[in-house]
Amino acid sequence: MAAVTSLSFPAIGQSPERKGFNVSSSPFACPFSSTSDVFRFRTSSAFDSLHFRTSRAPVRCMSAEVLTASEVPTVAETKRNFLMSYRRPIPSVYGSVLQELIVQQHLMRYKKSYQYDPIFSLGFVTVYDRLMEGYPTEEDKEAIFRAYIKALNEDPDQYRIDAQKLEAWASIQNANSLVEFSSREGEVENILKDISKRAATKGSFSYSRFFAIGLFRLLELANATEPTILEKLCAALNVNKQSVDRDLDVYRNLLSKLVQAKELMKEYVTREKKKREERESQKPNEAVKKCLGIYPIAGW
Repeated sequence: MAAVTSLSFPAIGQSPERKGFNVSSSPFACPFSSTSDVFRFRTSSAFDSLHFRTSRAPVRCMSAEVLTASEVPTVAETKRNFLMSYRRPIPSVYGSVLQELIVQQHLMRYKKSYQYDPIFSLGFVTVYDRLMEGYPTEEDKEAIFRAYIKALNEDPDQYRIDAQKLEAWASIQNANSLVEFSSREGEVENILKDISKRAATKGSFSYSRFFAIGLFRLLELANATEPTILEKLCAALNVNKQSVDRDLDVYRNLLSKLVQAKELMKEYVTREKKKREERESQKPNEAVKKCLGIYPIAGW
């Protein structure tokens, strides 16, 4: 294997392939690099602990169970598929993070132990929807979502359906019923039992921060956010609570930084709009002055 280096998410945002996100023609994009640079600076602390290893050569991950080694795409191919599927400009405040997320999720997706599960989908959908809050149009927001998931060779409809199913289930649960899923019967309960069984067996379950966020979303909807409930749920699912706590801290920090970045972008757009309006208001005055210069009023 080629020599590898540790690379943080902010560095990924500076990849040459990032130019595929054409933000220059978007009314929400800054025509100079400072806004996106500020965004990367303000989010870098949230991503500092999210390191992965990659080679300088095209990255090929371990094959997933349903794919042979030769069928596993590279990170570059996944990113290219996304850009080819959604060709419209993406504002930099969103595009930078999407680039980083798709690299991270590619590496999760093609791990040998990866197996899709609804809690993972709920976690990703939660992250995506909160990341894309305030996007110019809902139609484009959903089109980007579909292009993103399809680039990973997965089904965007399945992600949405499973996330909605879990949200509906969790909203009618309480702290006790949530952690006692193993003693009950039902579609979601059986999903949780399967996850618990796989997590207890080495090599058949792949934990990820999207899974952690999915767990937190279940607790949030059940209004059961006490730390002791999370501890009990992690124990019932055979998941390491320390890993979940760490990833949830990173997630909360990311959301906070993202809010700051969006505020910066909003301020920039407002400022540019005001300047444009001022320039437009000056044009009639200039036209009048020019007219008076050509046709001077008698006695002046």
